[in-house]
Amino acid sequence: MTQQPVATSNKLDAAVLKVAGVVVLGAIMSILDVTVVSVALPTFQNEFDASYARVAWTMTGYTLALATVIPLSGWAADRFGTKRLYMVALALFTIGSGLCATADSIGELIAWRVVQGLGGGMLMPLGMTIMTRAAGPHRIGRLMAVLGIPMLLGPIGGPILGGWLIDTASWHWIFLINLPIGVVALIYAQLALPKDNPEPSESFDFLGMLMLSPGLALFLYGVSSLPEAGTVRDNGVWLPMLVGAVLVVAFVFYSFRPQHPLLDLRLFRNRNLTIAAATLFVFIIAFMGAGLLFPSYFLQIRGESTLTAGLLMAPQGIGAMLTMPIAGMLADKVPVGRTVPFALVLIAAGFFTFTQVDPHTSYWLLCGSLFVMGLGMGGTMMPIMTSALKTLHAAEVARGSTLVNILQQIGGSVGAAVMSVILTSRLNGSEVIPGVTDPSGNPVSEADLAIGSQLRPELLQQFPVPPTLIERGLDFAAGSFATTFWVGFGLVLLTFIPAALLPRRREPSHLLDGEAGEGQRPTPVPIH
Repeated sequence: MTQQPVATSNKLDAAVLKVAGVVVLGAIMSILDVTVVSVALPTFQNEFDASYARVAWTMTGYTLALATVIPLSGWAADRFGTKRLYMVALALFTIGSGLCATADSIGELIAWRVVQGLGGGMLMPLGMTIMTRAAGPHRIGRLMAVLGIPMLLGPIGGPILGGWLIDTASWHWIFLINLPIGVVALIYAQLALPKDNPEPSESFDFLGMLMLSPGLALFLYGVSSLPEAGTVRDNGVWLPMLVGAVLVVAFVFYSFRPQHPLLDLRLFRNRNLTIAAATLFVFIIAFMGAGLLFPSYFLQIRGESTLTAGLLMAPQGIGAMLTMPIAGMLADKVPVGRTVPFALVLIAAGFFTFTQVDPHTSYWLLCGSLFVMGLGMGGTMMPIMTSALKTLHAAEVARGSTLVNILQQIGGSVGAAVMSVILTSRLNGSEVIPGVTDPSGNPVSEADLAIGSQLRPELLQQFPVPPTLIERGLDFAAGSFATTFWVGFGLVLLTFIPAALLPRRREPSHLLDGEAGEGQRPTPVPIH
């Protein structure tokens, strides 16, 4: 397979855009699916008669699968070829989507979400590598802006699409919608991506896999079990966390020994990658963790339909849509250390509003705040990822994108678990209604009944209580959300510390270094 020449033009030409179309279509499926499911959680609670902590595993199981398979994708692409593996990932994700729609219980749905995640986990790191090599070093900022399209469509289209499908059809369609998209993506990938000619040159790090993948899965499983267990002392929480942490730490020490480890931690010697990864990690914990609760506030406190909740989330995506292309162009010309802190100020300003929410907070104020947060998000995510990859050598890009993706998944899981634990513990402090129990004989609290009545108004006929009690329960529940958002706001402020260390001077790209020098011939398959 001949090495494609890297163009020096700053514009993305037709050849690059054709490849980008495949990657963006695959990324849209995986990212859209996360945001679609986020608004469907209350529906799953009612459909399967399960607790919020239980149905949250439809998100957690997906994330666990992603974190497990991402480290394997680099070696697999080197062994089987980027095109083949990308198409396998698309097929696995599409098949998993169809199986999710057939689920008859919450346990089945969680299991099929894991199958989805095994495919989805390979789409982003493979896609980032394919596009980075196609665009070349002079256009990485613009490239990341293109790759950011799914991140725009996710917050805008996901909640709206999910809400519309649930309200007008059924929850099954939030998964069935992926089937035609998946078929189109597979055909497009077959036609647009160049033919594979893999030349595997590295042995598979089996020992590293036996430590890292199970270690990540066990640790995230323990963290994600916190909301349901309610305490870190529960055996289902601390034991998998401990075993997982031991395996991950063992891998960290081991990974510096083999020539080609499963995850190349030597890349953290690159200061730009390290600072960008730390900034992204803290930001993901804060923003993505609390971000999952925004739709829940509209659904559980304000009693909105899933479609309305999705529409109310749209300003965030619209704000990001306005700034992300600008940020992409600036990232090619201006050091990210001069732009990202200003974007973080916008996020913090918008986030602060949610620390003050109550059952009657103005929608104009909330939507305006989401719009401001979106403006900041568009100027944060892609420039940080550009900084992480821009100064790497060509052979390091795939390994660097794998590291970034792993940190994103861990940060998202930790953030979601932390925010869920805080919210659940606060809601558990609500006053119990004397003499009122659920069908299982458990006491019902004011907050539980208030939230339940917003989701299912018929509960007020089953549990006739004074309206003042419902109002008091809603006030308490809204205050619980506000307290949780305070934690997220604090973490956003914490992001300013690593962001202050981002490069403030323009540094040369090394993406072309080592392409054909030092006795090496061009490497057609960029993933290692």
